[in-house]
Amino acid sequence: MSRLTLDRATLPVASQPTLDAIHQAFGTVPAMFRAAAHAPAALQSLWGAFGALGGGRLPTALTETLAVAIANRNACHYCLAAHTALGRKAGVSAEALTEAQAGRSADPRTAAALRFALAVVDRRGPVADADWQALDAAGFTSEERVELLAHVALNLYTNYLNLAFEVPVDFPAVVLRRAA
Repeated sequence: MSRLTLDRATLPVASQPTLDAIHQAFGTVPAMFRAAAHAPAALQSLWGAFGALGGGRLPTALTETLAVAIANRNACHYCLAAHTALGRKAGVSAEALTEAQAGRSADPRTAAALRFALAVVDRRGPVADADWQALDAAGFTSEERVELLAHVALNLYTNYLNLAFEVPVDFPAVVLRRAA
């Protein structure tokens, strides 16, 4: 059970225009956004970040794969379920998403991004020169590296939001996997 009411009718009036935009985008308002809507500024920040990063240089298939890996690492059932569904919608195979849960990919560029993102998560920010060199070797530009880090930060926020407030999963459930 959520630690917040998720009834849209009880949420602040200031959050309603953003919730309307989310409803238009998804055809519904996922529980995570209703949880964030308790603080209109937090909801606007969250929705704005999704919009800004969604228009960035990194392809959606890569960013959804990253989100799956980070959600699995943080044991966030909500984000794992949501980003698995969104990843499938973006054309990522079920097998690739399962591999991403373990931080792996057959694609060298995706594998480098996963290793980097999980190093940031595991080390809480600091990364080694080798982590940067792996991104360089995979052809990531400075712009893409900064954007990659922004995706990590956004996913950490959504993981923590869902975990702290025990937001109920309203996407098809996915089983957590432990990295090798």
